[in-house]
Amino acid sequence: MKLEALLLDTCAVIWLVEGSDLAEAAVGAIDAAFDNGTPLNISPVTAWEIGVLAARGRFKSPLSPQCWFQRLLDLPGIRLADMPPEVLIGSSLLPGNPPRDPADRIIAATVREYGYTLVTRDRTLLDYGGDGHMIVLPC
Repeated sequence: MKLEALLLDTCAVIWLVEGSDLAEAAVGAIDAAFDNGTPLNISPVTAWEIGVLAARGRFKSPLSPQCWFQRLLDLPGIRLADMPPEVLIGSSLLPGNPPRDPADRIIAATVREYGYTLVTRDRTLLDYGGDGHMIVLPC
C-alpha cells in the first residue's frame, strides 16, 4: 500500500505539539508516515496563522511564535511544504465552493497541487474535501 504524503493543517499541528487527542485514523497515518520516512508537511501559511493567534492572545506557549515554529520544523520528519506562485494563483482558482478564508484556500491549493492528504479538524476544509476537491483526513 502506498502511503500518501500528509499536510498537517494548523489546528492539527497545534494539537499534535500539545499532545491533544487526535482521531485514531489520523494518528495511524502520522505514525505510518514516521515509520516509512514519509515527511509530514507543514504549510508556510501555518507560520502566519500561528502569528495571528499570538497577536490575538490565543497562542498558548511560553515560547515566541518564531521559536515555536522553528522548533516544529526542527522535529524529525517535519518538512516545510513548498509555496510557489502556482499554489498562490491556484488558491484563487479553486473549483467548486472553496473556503472563503485565504489561509484555508492556500492550504487547499497546496493539497491539490502536490496530492497531499490534509489532516484537519477544520469543518470548512473537511466539507471541501467531502465535495471531492481534495483528500482529507479528520483529526
